[in-house]
Amino acid sequence: MRVLVTGATGLIGSSLCDALLARGDEVVGLTRDPERARPKNPTVRWYAWQATTERPPPEALQGVDGVVNLIGEEINQRLTDRAKIAIRESRLVGTRNLIQGIDAAAGKPSVFIGQSAIGYYGDRGAQILDEESQPGEGFTAEIPVDWEAAEGEAAGIVPRVVILRTGLVLTKHGGLLKQLLLPFKLGVGGPIAGGDQYMSWIHIEDEVGLLLWALDNDQVSGTINATAPNPVTNREFSKALGKALHRPAFMPVPKFAVTAMRGGELADAVAGGARVLPRRALDGGYEFRHPELDEALRSALR
Repeated sequence: MRVLVTGATGLIGSSLCDALLARGDEVVGLTRDPERARPKNPTVRWYAWQATTERPPPEALQGVDGVVNLIGEEINQRLTDRAKIAIRESRLVGTRNLIQGIDAAAGKPSVFIGQSAIGYYGDRGAQILDEESQPGEGFTAEIPVDWEAAEGEAAGIVPRVVILRTGLVLTKHGGLLKQLLLPFKLGVGGPIAGGDQYMSWIHIEDEVGLLLWALDNDQVSGTINATAPNPVTNREFSKALGKALHRPAFMPVPKFAVTAMRGGELADAVAGGARVLPRRALDGGYEFRHPELDEALRSALR
C-alpha cells in the first residue's frame, strides 16, 4: 500500500509512518520543510507543502492508495486571537486544499482518514458519550465540528472516509504525559481543578493501531472515537501516574493556576472533561492493546 500522510513529522504522524514502513508499506510525507524532515526518517518520500496556501504537489498524490490527514496547529497553547486563527486555518484551509488536490488527481485513493478530537463533545461531566452524542460548546468544541465538516467533503471524491476523534494520547515523547512528567517526578503532581473531570485517553500504539485498522478494513467508515474503553477521572489518572513513577500525587492544582499558564478558554477545557467510549471500534472488532490505564502508563513510560 502507498499511503500519503500529512502532519507526518508530528507526534502521531511520525509514529504512524514508522508503523507503515515496518510492515512494508510505502509512505509519502507532506511537510513544510522536507530537508529538515528527511534526516529524521529518510525512508519516507518527502514533498514540500504549504498547507494553508496551496494544494499538495500532484506528484505526491500519484499512485496513492490511502490518505491520512493529521495536519493541525497545536491547540494546547494560550488561545490568543492570533492562535485561534492559526489553529482554525491549519485544519480547515489545509484540509480543503488537500481534498481539492485529491479531486484534481488523475487517480483517487480508496480511503481518506481524517483526524479530529474528543474536544468535539465539550465539557459533559460524567455523562457517557459515544459517536452518536451531540457536540459541545466553546472554541475547543467548535474546531473539531468544523474540521470534521471540512474532512467530510472528501466523501464525494473518495470511496471511503473515516474520521478519528482522538483522546489524550499517552506517550512520553509529547502531549499531556510529557508535560506532566516533571512535576510528578518532583513530587508536586496531583489532581487538576478538583480532579472529578473525566479524561478519555489512548496509548500511542492504539492510536496508530486504529489508523492502520481504518486503512485496512473496508468495512470501517464514518466517525470513530479513538479512546481506550476505560476512561478515568483526573484524580484517578493522577494517582495512576504517581504510582507508575513511584511518586506521591496529592498536590492539587487549582483552576486559577491553569488559567494563569494557559488562558481562560483552555483552562475551561482542561478543568472540564468528557467520558468518551469507543463503541464503533469495539463493535467493529478492534482489539485494544492497552485498555487499562495502569498498564498503559507503564508501557508509555518505558
